[in-house]
Amino acid sequence: MISHDFRLNRDPFGRLVLTIDGRFYNAVVPVRSFPISAPDQGIALMGPDGAELVWMDSLEELPGDARELLTQELASREFMPEVRRIRHVSSFATPSRWQVETDRGDVELVLKAEEDIRRLSASTLLIADNHGVQYLIRDVPALDKTSRRLLDHFL
Repeated sequence: MISHDFRLNRDPFGRLVLTIDGRFYNAVVPVRSFPISAPDQGIALMGPDGAELVWMDSLEELPGDARELLTQELASREFMPEVRRIRHVSSFATPSRWQVETDRGDVELVLKAEEDIRRLSASTLLIADNHGVQYLIRDVPALDKTSRRLLDHFL
């Protein structure tokens, strides 16, 4: 359903409630189509059964209060620290412990296998640790020389 005639608010439990044409949908979940390459475009509101209720080409289409509510909800659901620097790698064989600086603070992660580093584009990587947490390296060439050198051993 493509509609812009809807309202969003939170219920007393903090869940999103969608109202379309007088019908209420509880526990609505926003989902980004392209969370890394175009995070503010292609947003769907999904019902609890997984059905798409609303499609938005861009968050910019929404009025300020709805946009703010969706932005908060998306931020609370998505946890993908962005790696700013690789400080140390215990071994160039896997599994290895990595000490990295992220936008959320310093972290030590365990890389189980080289396959846990996925290339999303020519300059963007996604690293999954042993707990399933995804770490984003948005721009490999922008990393410092030491970080790039350490990373090159695994690519």
